[in-house]
Amino acid sequence: MVQGIFFRPTDYNLKMNTKLQKDMMGRMVKLPTYPKRIVSLVPSQTELLYDLGLNKQVVGITKFCIKPTSWFKTKTRVGGTKNINFETIRALQPDLIIGNKEENSQKDIELLEKEFTVWMSDINTYQEALTSIKEIATICKKQQQGETLVQQIEAKRVAYAQKINTSVKSPTVLYFIWQNPWMVVGKNTFINDMISLLGFRNIYQETRYKEITKQEIETLNPDYIFLSSEPYPFKAKHQIKMQKLFPNTTVKLVDGETFSWYGSRLLQAFKPPF
Repeated sequence: MVQGIFFRPTDYNLKMNTKLQKDMMGRMVKLPTYPKRIVSLVPSQTELLYDLGLNKQVVGITKFCIKPTSWFKTKTRVGGTKNINFETIRALQPDLIIGNKEENSQKDIELLEKEFTVWMSDINTYQEALTSIKEIATICKKQQQGETLVQQIEAKRVAYAQKINTSVKSPTVLYFIWQNPWMVVGKNTFINDMISLLGFRNIYQETRYKEITKQEIETLNPDYIFLSSEPYPFKAKHQIKMQKLFPNTTVKLVDGETFSWYGSRLLQAFKPPF
């Protein structure tokens, strides 16, 4: 767990125009009352900031923050999610950096928080994703927009759930995120929760992530194998190869953003994955 910088618990510091608030990792963070220079270190949260209408406030993003394309072309890039360029961030002089426990490295965050305000999300479920949307919207002074967005996402989830045939057992899935070695997603992950909400059952539930062998896949015998478009960019050639290896399992290419982007992209998530 990232160790944060803790402050004496006061509700407000009017002189510094800041307030103390816990982030999603339980760290007390000294937040600017009105953040004006924001750096986002997570692609899905960058897209959320855009959809909240924070074009003027966001000054830096990562090289993986490809949505929206207008920001990818024009905003300053501060390195990768796990390979941050500190000098670029210092030059931007942000008053707020927004990161994520899983997507950013502990070492980078610990270094950043020595100089800047860093608010961290920690998202392993759909409900935590909704919480993060509301909290980010609130600290960026877009509370109403955040509430509206969450209501819209929930409406789409409910509508999709009503279409799922709950009278039959959910088909089982192995969700692949890497090859050489093969790696699948397990329990206590946001992807695992989204698999369930989309009407499937993740058959691997021992750990959060696992390197897996051909023999183990055959033993699990899933109904489906999902090959995600990210972080490894699985293509049709991988699908064909995998289908030959496992002829009794249906192999599908799926959009990784549908299963793993936990910001405003959830508006597009509740639909059949293939």
